[in-house]
Amino acid sequence: MNPDDPLLRILACPLDKGPLHLVPPDDVLYNPRLHRRYPIVDGIPQLLPASGEQVTDDEHEDFLKRMTQ
Repeated sequence: MNPDDPLLRILACPLDKGPLHLVPPDDVLYNPRLHRRYPIVDGIPQLLPASGEQVTDDEHEDFLKRMTQ
């Protein structure tokens, strides 16, 4: 998945239904509102609520920095 993929505009977090952000180079989808990341496996976003992982405050700050670069 790349940042210009039109699929990114329609993907939403399964918990709060808000937009997700692609975080390179890890290729994870991130919800900064809930501090949750969702993996992309073989190009397929894993968007089941159980697939999401809570991130630490340090990881959150790192993801925010990478999202703005």
